[in-house]
Amino acid sequence: MTRLKIAIPNKGSLSTAATEILRESGYKQRSDAKELRLLDVENDVEFFYLRPRDIALYVGEGTLDVGITGRDLLQDSGAHAEEIMPLEFGRSTFRFAGPQGAFTDVADLAGKRIATSYTGVVRSHLAEKGIEAEVIRLDGAVETSIQLGVADAIADVVETGGTLRRAGLDIFGEPILESEAVLIARSGDHAPAFEVFKRRLDGVLLARGYVMMDYDIRESDVERAVALTPGIEAPTISPLGKPGWVAVRAMVRRSGSQRLMDELWEVGARAILLTDIHACRL
Repeated sequence: MTRLKIAIPNKGSLSTAATEILRESGYKQRSDAKELRLLDVENDVEFFYLRPRDIALYVGEGTLDVGITGRDLLQDSGAHAEEIMPLEFGRSTFRFAGPQGAFTDVADLAGKRIATSYTGVVRSHLAEKGIEAEVIRLDGAVETSIQLGVADAIADVVETGGTLRRAGLDIFGEPILESEAVLIARSGDHAPAFEVFKRRLDGVLLARGYVMMDYDIRESDVERAVALTPGIEAPTISPLGKPGWVAVRAMVRRSGSQRLMDELWEVGARAILLTDIHACRL
């Protein structure tokens, strides 16, 4: 079987979170941030640590099989790669901004100059809206471009908007793109090794959203308790040494699990335990 070649962000928040999910999935990861390549012999995969902006290009050209990057970077690249699944980290929103009071809607950008680090994303969005404007590529700190007379408006990643407000800018129009880290691969058929890799990530993501809940309850109250904890397919119910009692085990969503414990207590459950799940296959 051909060794799977995987591209990973080499720095920044995407890199840290990508390394974490890969470790949780059972893959070896680098201990030195200067390493650009790592061979995981046990899992027959090879990791390449690259600039996040370049990953989609390497994957799209078929040089590497799969990668983790941002949805914004994938769409901006124009590479022949496709999003396989979201990875639930690195979330950000891409928005237009301009001088306070200057713009109220994206239609106001017709004929204007827009500075951005994501020209592909912005040009595609404007084309969808039927708006003609000049898109100027700048790398980093695009908010200063208006002050310097290079642009009339900007398009950039927005978290709280504090940086833009300090620069005297207002956000306007609908979001251009809701981005997050995504797993990408070259468009077309995927090798069996890729399916194994994807399944492992799927298992970690699912496990992060659930916990295992165990509790004891009288047999006469099982029906009400199980209605609260149906599990993924069905709960496991085992007899206890104490006559008339059973032990119940079920996967439940992490969010709301404390409230669920309260509800189980009210219907008679005791010895209620929550346990983290590190990975699963369902």
